[in-house]
Amino acid sequence: MPSICFYFQVHQPLRLRRYSVFDQDANYFDDIHNAEICRKVANKCYLPANQCIYDLIKLHEGRFRVSYSITGVALDQFESYTPEVVDSFRRLADTGCVEFLAETYYHSLSFLYSLEEFTDQIGLHTKRISDLFGQACTTFRDTELIYNNQLAEAVKALGFDAVLAEGTDHILGYRSPNFIYRPPNVDIKVLLKNYRLSDDIAFRFSNRGWKEWPLTADKFAGWVNQVNGNGCTVNLFMDYETFGEHQWSDTGIFDFLYHLPAELLRHPHNDFKTPREVAAAYEPVGEYDAPHMTSWADTERDLSAWLGNAMQANALHEIYALEGAVRKADDPALLRDWRCVQTSDHFYYMCTKYFADGDVHKYFNPYESPYDSYINFMNVLDNIRMRTVPAPQPQAVE
Repeated sequence: MPSICFYFQVHQPLRLRRYSVFDQDANYFDDIHNAEICRKVANKCYLPANQCIYDLIKLHEGRFRVSYSITGVALDQFESYTPEVVDSFRRLADTGCVEFLAETYYHSLSFLYSLEEFTDQIGLHTKRISDLFGQACTTFRDTELIYNNQLAEAVKALGFDAVLAEGTDHILGYRSPNFIYRPPNVDIKVLLKNYRLSDDIAFRFSNRGWKEWPLTADKFAGWVNQVNGNGCTVNLFMDYETFGEHQWSDTGIFDFLYHLPAELLRHPHNDFKTPREVAAAYEPVGEYDAPHMTSWADTERDLSAWLGNAMQANALHEIYALEGAVRKADDPALLRDWRCVQTSDHFYYMCTKYFADGDVHKYFNPYESPYDSYINFMNVLDNIRMRTVPAPQPQAVE
């Protein structure tokens, strides 16, 4: 019997305003634009999707269960611009059928550069989840599902029981992502995304050129049912913005979501579990050895979306090179600004990929080109660097 495990990523970056080399203002973020986008996506996705999930939990008397990872920067914006979104997530938490996962507060790439910063951001995030939703996080997912063996070791040392990762073909080989695995020499369970079924919803749902279009709930349930006897869990991991933002309401995506649980539950051996419940219910069947970094981005499933060119590598090197100076400055506002510009989106905007993946990058890029993004970012970073230098003290007059 497969357990269907839904995990939704909820994230909105703090986008930078246009910042010239001559700018000296420490207000780096485009508050007006960020508020507009937050309200737009709330009305198109978060509020209707949360209502749909809540209705499904009630309709199926708790048999329908899902999980979310909501970044700290998204929560900050929800509280400022759309507090009703936070209230709707609280209502979902109160059902007892929703798990909230831990991640880095600022949706950062900190694990690649600073274990101290990585650990601090996880601590900030788990505290925020506890304060808002009353849950202690036991499952971890890193930014963009970035994963390798060392990350598994690090999050196990922080007390997590399970970690999410992309089910990459070159690691799995002939094996299926529909089982639980473990990393080498670490007692933590790895839940792998079934990217084919996940992407059928997240990316192909409205593609009229796809041979399986239109995708209906009963058709998709039939594909999941084929896992019976060859897997214990079907992990459907995707951006929450799939519902209403990436796939607009008029595509039928909300109708699909509403009818899917009933179709899946028609099979007597199917059920829904959150990652915590999947990890508790099933034992690993083998080892998932990931010596190199993987992610859920693009066809390569690697880090090239954020580290694929010299601009990205330079920007990331420079921002983490400031860590010691930022911490030494002991300025909470400076520390928060430095952390906000760690958000992975800023480096995603610098990506120069083309063809199919490049089209995706251009769709989400608010800049005219990746080069504009890099220049704007480095101008901001230069100002942050100047703020780490102590102001000269006046000389005493004899």
